[in-house]
Amino acid sequence: MNILQINASARRESGNSTRVANDIVARLRTAHPDASVALRDLAATPHPVLDEAALGALFTPAEQRTPAQAARVALDDALIAELQAADVLVIGVPMYNLGIPVQLKTWIDAITRAGVTFRYTEQGVEGLVRGKKVYFALARGGRYRDTAFDTQVPFLKTYFGFIGLSDLNFVYAEGLNMGPEAAAQGFAEAAADIEALFA
Repeated sequence: MNILQINASARRESGNSTRVANDIVARLRTAHPDASVALRDLAATPHPVLDEAALGALFTPAEQRTPAQAARVALDDALIAELQAADVLVIGVPMYNLGIPVQLKTWIDAITRAGVTFRYTEQGVEGLVRGKKVYFALARGGRYRDTAFDTQVPFLKTYFGFIGLSDLNFVYAEGLNMGPEAAAQGFAEAAADIEALFA
């Protein structure tokens, strides 16, 4: 089993979503002792945003790209290769201002490529990334699960379904900024989510 862990917290190893993602990976490694883990920390190694220069590089035929354009596309290629090589994704997702972090959105922009991770057909969009299980480690300061304020889960379900992934599993650590007792409860609930997923 190849596990790809994506940490999106700006706080890196001290982030609450990183803590929950680490717990999921530890549980996976208990179940699969021979599993390999590749770690992509999006705060430690920020990926460049999708800007005009990047779009120009992506829409230029490979044989016509300048060295700078080829180097820019190669950065995205590396993330796509990591994704394709993984059997399991574990993604740490903190909630920033009711949305996903810019670091995670930049990763999503990098791995979303027509003809590679999805394609357009006469019947509509077809996802080309298949057969992977995804775990999301969600960390929130408040309690938003199953409310209108949770914009993350609908987006993540829609996006990952768009590229072909449907085995999506969500672990919630909520109320983490609502006092010590609420934070302890939030982490306990996340631990219970993990145990339920692996029962």
